Amino acid sequence: MARVQIKGLRKRFGQADVLHGIDLDIASGEFMVFVGPSGCGKTTTLRMIAGLETPSAGEIWIDGVRADPLPPADRGVAMVFQNYALYPHMSAADNMGFSLKVAGADRSSIRSAVGRAADILHIGHLLDRLPAQLSGGERQRVAIGRAIVRQPKVFLFDEPLSNLDAGLRTQMRLELSRLHEALGTTMVYVTHDQTEAMTLGQRVALFEGGRVVQQGAPLALYRAPVNTFAAAFLGSPTMNLLPIAAASGKGAAAEHGLDPAVCSGFCARHGVPAKASTLGVRPEAWQLRPAYSTPLTVRVDRLEHLGDSVLLHCTMQAVQSMISVRVSASSSLPLARSEVSLSVDERDCHWFDPAGNRIPSSLEVALT
Repeated sequence: MARVQIKGLRKRFGQADVLHGIDLDIASGEFMVFVGPSGCGKTTTLRMIAGLETPSAGEIWIDGVRADPLPPADRGVAMVFQNYALYPHMSAADNMGFSLKVAGADRSSIRSAVGRAADILHIGHLLDRLPAQLSGGERQRVAIGRAIVRQPKVFLFDEPLSNLDAGLRTQMRLELSRLHEALGTTMVYVTHDQTEAMTLGQRVALFEGGRVVQQGAPLALYRAPVNTFAAAFLGSPTMNLLPIAAASGKGAAAEHGLDPAVCSGFCARHGVPAKASTLGVRPEAWQLRPAYSTPLTVRVDRLEHLGDSVLLHCTMQAVQSMISVRVSASSSLPLARSEVSLSVDERDCHWFDPAGNRIPSSLEVALT
């Protein structure tokens, strides 16, 4: 296990700055997930931890030793790649033990290390097969096993599940969680998949445009997004972000957007925050009401059945905004093209200022 510290990390490719001063402190034994859209800098950061890219500025410390001047082999890290990177002419066992063979380990030590890793991953029956004889999930297990035999201080995962089908991704997520519990080793995992980030990470760092915009426990990011980007990125479907009129105190009226009275209970007791220009509501937070029973009436355009729940895709005609509403499949469902009213509990309202930054509500302040 090892603590990983990233201090003021910057990277430039030619004239393009792709990282703008990353600061992260990853605790020993922690499972940290880097998540964000394509091109946000998460993989570049991971590759610099591994030593596959050179920082333009900043420092990387691993287990109390400054690592950025060291070659990759001396950093005590092992990386699992998206495309497996297995030697096609070698058996699974030879692939897993190759790094030990290069390091000069004897056959008995290599066989023992490969056997231990195979037992952890339940792939002992696959050791004599070539990569071409393995499924995608089996190849990924072999690639992880190759990392395990090195007994690294830090495991680095670069979108390792993106080539697998949905069922295998779910299975591999469970296996990676089990692996982390079994080994207790520091793991840094890169993904663009928010489900992987929410289910795997003990802590999540959300990247945007070469910066970390928010970091913390997955549920903390989900429940209190720092800005509209974080609010929109985490969650499926995304958080509904609705424009509201300029508000002051309890008697705010709509001028250009949504009447703050859609959160009547909240507004009656606390008022819309003075600088608020956007209201955020998660799809599951909406509550269905009979048409015209609340100030927010929407038209149901389409119903999307997901098994245990149903997504209602609605149009709020007043400001031509689309709204997603998630309800239980056992609910009494409206018909497509019908109208319904929505309400929301004040505790489920998220307020954002004109710059897109989150404003703690007076209710939150009172509770804290």
